[in-house]
Amino acid sequence: MTETLMARRARLMGPNVPTFYDDPVHIVRGEGVWLWDAEGRRYLDCYNNVPHVGHCHPRVVEAIATQSARLNTHTRYLHGLVLDYIERLTATLSHDLSQMILTCTGSEANDIALRMAQAVTGKTGVIATDNTYHGNTTATAQLSTRRPPIGGYPAHVRRVPAPDSLHPVGGSREGQADAFAAHVAGAIADLQAAGVGFSALMICPIFANEGLPTLAPGFLDPAAKVVRDAGGLLLCDEVQPGFGRCGSHFWGHDWIGIAPDVVTVGKSMGNGYPVAGVIARPDVMAAFRGAFGYFNTFGGNPVSCAAAMAVLDVLEDEALQANAKASGAHALDRLRALDHPLIAEARGRGLFFGLELIHGDGSPATLRAAQLVETMRSRGVLLNRIGRHMNTVKMRPPMPFSRAHADLALDGLTAAFSELPDTRPDNG
Repeated sequence: MTETLMARRARLMGPNVPTFYDDPVHIVRGEGVWLWDAEGRRYLDCYNNVPHVGHCHPRVVEAIATQSARLNTHTRYLHGLVLDYIERLTATLSHDLSQMILTCTGSEANDIALRMAQAVTGKTGVIATDNTYHGNTTATAQLSTRRPPIGGYPAHVRRVPAPDSLHPVGGSREGQADAFAAHVAGAIADLQAAGVGFSALMICPIFANEGLPTLAPGFLDPAAKVVRDAGGLLLCDEVQPGFGRCGSHFWGHDWIGIAPDVVTVGKSMGNGYPVAGVIARPDVMAAFRGAFGYFNTFGGNPVSCAAAMAVLDVLEDEALQANAKASGAHALDRLRALDHPLIAEARGRGLFFGLELIHGDGSPATLRAAQLVETMRSRGVLLNRIGRHMNTVKMRPPMPFSRAHADLALDGLTAAFSELPDTRPDNG
């Protein structure tokens, strides 16, 4: 009997290796916002942010191939491309964020950011939200929610209630910013009382994994002041909102209006080629370099820099940030026009959307959200779920996603909702 791909995967990769969808998709080709499976079926990709400028963009592919044929080594030899890239990327930033370490993954970048805060403050205490994800190294996994660390959260980690649209921290949307800041202040006091001290608050500036709650610029001002007054650093994980995805701004922290001490980037930075990084002020970088001996064999290699540079070229030449703003606004208008008893809120920022589903009694419609995602997959549209209860449908397509693509996806969602029961199933 022929072994199935799923059986072979389990035999060679071990148990509990996640896949998307009840009937996983065997993808063999991608182009732009489209993916094709092994049977030749085409899918509209409304989920993947890694191919930021589109799957297999020819200019990125050419840059990788050309540089691979010329040279690929590490940064203990001199090469100018890594410096050219750092200069170009940091020119998009303010707040004196002018120096950079290149890594291979966002997890590595966030791990370094945490150590930067330790180096600057001499303390180890760190705060994140109670519904977040910042990576899979030991240090970053200790901040994450869905898989708590073995033995429990360590003594240097505190988690504060994440902002929420439907159940705001403090009980009201108007008071949520101050209530969030008060929880940060309480966590700082707790860390100081425990003797580990406070080094940093690590956040995604649009709270993507928290469910992309509806917030306004200025929301983080009170919390940022608390962090500064306590001598800590503000670490912004821009892996999801960065590189123009927010539409109105190139960076999520610029949209929400804060001045981070450290910014981390990854995923979309190389359009699928593994490259990520940490951007910091010179004083922060000097403290880190003095405290830690750090070198990354593959970080900043010429091929990864060529890929990352090509992504910036395409973003600029194809006006993809402007497209995110215009197409995103159109898609959000259509999302908000959807009519179904389960829909509690449609929200979005540029080309990043959330559609939260709840039952009439206010409980999360987790199973219905999962059913909707599966129905859309059967209709040839790929999306997924986020949020504390995984009841928020998530759309985060590649940046060339147009109004026509949005209409195709939203027509499919309209039809899928018409087939979705609004009664509460036994298991959510």
